[in-house]
Amino acid sequence: MEQDNASRPAGHGTLLAVKSWTAYINTLLLAILLFGVALPLAFRYSELAAGIVMLVSVLLVGYRILLIRSVQLYYDDVGVWLSSGILPWAKGVQGVKWRDMDEATFVQSFWSWLFRSYSIRIGHRFTKSSEILLTRMGNGKAAVEKLNAHHQELIRNNVIS
Repeated sequence: MEQDNASRPAGHGTLLAVKSWTAYINTLLLAILLFGVALPLAFRYSELAAGIVMLVSVLLVGYRILLIRSVQLYYDDVGVWLSSGILPWAKGVQGVKWRDMDEATFVQSFWSWLFRSYSIRIGHRFTKSSEILLTRMGNGKAAVEKLNAHHQELIRNNVIS
């Protein structure tokens, strides 16, 4: 019986990459805008408005930080998986099985090299809609190298064809 990827949590594989520090830049800018501009303006209006703005700001910034932290790229004996989401209706796993994997690539640029934050693509042999695309992944270059090496090892050992 073939293993089901949806029933395997991220803790049962080998973690390859998580979001880089650069993924938090947009959230930092949002926090500066909310706490540095919107909150002082709300205090000018009333304390109740400021309390509401503060509550919404904390919830929004906290949610975005937790959402970024939830993104994990890992692999196991079945394939390569992306786990993400924090809310029950948005939490999930998507992936590419080893037998269907084409190749893993990363985008090389000056900025990605400087910040060690890479865009990763894990291709599916048969369909583009099933591939994994990730941006701003820390340790992305090493993750791609490890994935491709493991995939080649599986092919050489005739585990997959």
